[in-house]
Amino acid sequence: MPEMLGFVGKRLTVLKRVEKICDTIAAGGSRRMRDTVYLDDLRCDGTAHDGCQAECRLYWKEAWLARAEGASPLPASPDPAAMAELERIARANTRVPSDGADVFRCQATEALRASEPIGSVLSPGQYVREIASGNVGIGRFLVVAARAISWKLAKLVGQDILSRQARLHAARGRAQTAESGKLGLQPGDWVEVKSAAEIVATLNAKGRNKGMVFSSHEMLPACGRKYRVRRRVDRLIDEKSGRMLNIRNDCIVLEGFVCDGERSPGRWLCPRALYPYWREAWLRKVEPPDAKTGATA
Repeated sequence: MPEMLGFVGKRLTVLKRVEKICDTIAAGGSRRMRDTVYLDDLRCDGTAHDGCQAECRLYWKEAWLARAEGASPLPASPDPAAMAELERIARANTRVPSDGADVFRCQATEALRASEPIGSVLSPGQYVREIASGNVGIGRFLVVAARAISWKLAKLVGQDILSRQARLHAARGRAQTAESGKLGLQPGDWVEVKSAAEIVATLNAKGRNKGMVFSSHEMLPACGRKYRVRRRVDRLIDEKSGRMLNIRNDCIVLEGFVCDGERSPGRWLCPRALYPYWREAWLRKVEPPDAKTGATA
């Protein structure tokens, strides 16, 4: 993608191998990806995609990389003609011909074509690869496996806490979106994520607030903790259709809080580290950490 051109010729560190990704297009669980890595948590800035603010991690095929040995000198500057041709190709493929609104193409919209089905969530190969590649340590894997088993058992007996509370509200006819004062949050502001009970009170019977779902498993660990606001999100490319979505209501991203793949049933250990989206109704504004102690939640 054009957003990757600025890294050509730079020396970077492999962050993770991309052995699998979660399917956020067809909701098909996990998918196998081959010969691909993440570098230094590099993320798409959306500059060539009409300002999309999803900040997805960039995929790098090994065929695009050369191993750097120790303190060897950096390669010579890229050939200008080759760079111009690469940019032409990259920019020509950011959109799909359409009679209506722009339809965008990016690594996220093309993820199904760049991957293949894994099969059952119980297929052992996907977890062996995560451990063998160094993406996941044995200890972390055992913790995630234990959580997956316990949650499966809890769901079978109807003990999924957040969904149970939402169903209770719906049964009593009270699952209405609770409005709170607009916070007007801006990048750099500090917030505390409200408790699960407070957030449940803002959700309808489908677990949504003004159309935005609260992903209980992934987002609950943030409850009661403090974070800095990373940005307000106004524009996102819909990965399924490729069309730009203009976000009408408040949509917040928090610095340092991403989906870690440890609480995503059917998509365990996905490395994409996507930023969850937050309504202001789920947050309360707080004072910055004490500058003297550097204390945070």
